[in-house]
Amino acid sequence: MKTATLISAADTPRTAERIRRLRSLAWLLDNSIPLPGGYRIGLDPIIGLVPGLGDAIGALFSAFIINEARSLGAPRSILLRMIGNVALETVIGAIPLAGDIFDAAFKSNTRNLALLARYQLDPIGSRRSSRFFVLGFSLLLALVVAFVIAVPVLVIVALFKLF
Repeated sequence: MKTATLISAADTPRTAERIRRLRSLAWLLDNSIPLPGGYRIGLDPIIGLVPGLGDAIGALFSAFIINEARSLGAPRSILLRMIGNVALETVIGAIPLAGDIFDAAFKSNTRNLALLARYQLDPIGSRRSSRFFVLGFSLLLALVVAFVIAVPVLVIVALFKLF
């Protein structure tokens, strides 16, 4: 099993260049277009306007950032949080109009770069908080699945008792 290593931009010029490219890509996808009022959006919510394909294409760009973080040595707990950010943005982004507004506000790529930067500064604290987040999210997901299964079963049982 490969252990995570500290990611430092000072380690090699190649690492620094990779991190610079990731920051540029995240900026392009999340913050490159200024709007009136000082708010910024990127290409990701614009691409997401294309029905069906837009959010999938945005998720592919985001997957590149996650893959680069993996190859830079980010631990599994950080990668799972990154995947969760992208999955949330992709799933909610698929909802017409409301999803596109969420896409513009959530900025999963910028969040993922912040996770990577936090890991660079505090590997132990970052890993610990990511583990707690992944555990809590997993429990919440399990409860939602149990609820989605339990409600129809209870409704069916109640209907059978009526007849």
